Parts: sequence; structure tokens; C-alpha cells
Amino acid sequence: MINNNDNNIVNIKPFSYAMSLIEGKWKMHILFWLWKTKILRYGELKRALGNITHKMLSNQLKELAADGLIIREEYPQVPPKVEYCLSEKGLSLMPVMQALCIWGHEHIDDK
Repeated sequence: MINNNDNNIVNIKPFSYAMSLIEGKWKMHILFWLWKTKILRYGELKRALGNITHKMLSNQLKELAADGLIIREEYPQVPPKVEYCLSEKGLSLMPVMQALCIWGHEHIDDK
């Protein structure tokens, strides 16, 4: 905690916690696609993200699931089928995502 100029204590912990869940190049992109499509299989998510590597996508999905932002549903079949969707915790982050989308829409340079 730090004092700002008005002698109010600034608690950085909530911000740091939130950022730790979404930091990195791909996590917000993954959350965005799951928000817009509801459920995606691994291959669909990889195609939607473009040039993400298998290792990076796998790691980011594991971290998002471990942090409780997404749910990984594995079906016992051949070939294996795995689907991802937002958890309740992940869904609670979507108003922030919506605000970012609105801000981006208002400030994008369409030229």
C-alpha cells in the first residue's frame, strides 16, 4: 500500500490480483472468443486466435482454468473432445471486457 498525494492509502492488491489473472498476450483474446461464442473446442479456439502456438495456447488455457476463469470439459471419446467455456467467475469479468470493447470502438482509427 502506498500513500497518494491526498494522504489516502492506495491498496494495489485488488488491481494486482485482477491483472495477474489476465496478464499476457493471449488470455484476454481467449476470454473474448469464449465470451462471444460461448463454447469452443481447442482447434476452433486455435483457429480463431491465428498465430498462437500449441504450447502457448495450452499453457494459457491451463492457467485460465486453474484461476477459475474458464471451464474445461473433456469428453471420453476417440478422438478426444475438449470444450472450453467461461465460468461464473469468467463471466463476471465480461462487463470489464465490454467496457474495453466500447472504449476501443470509440477510439479506433478507421483510416
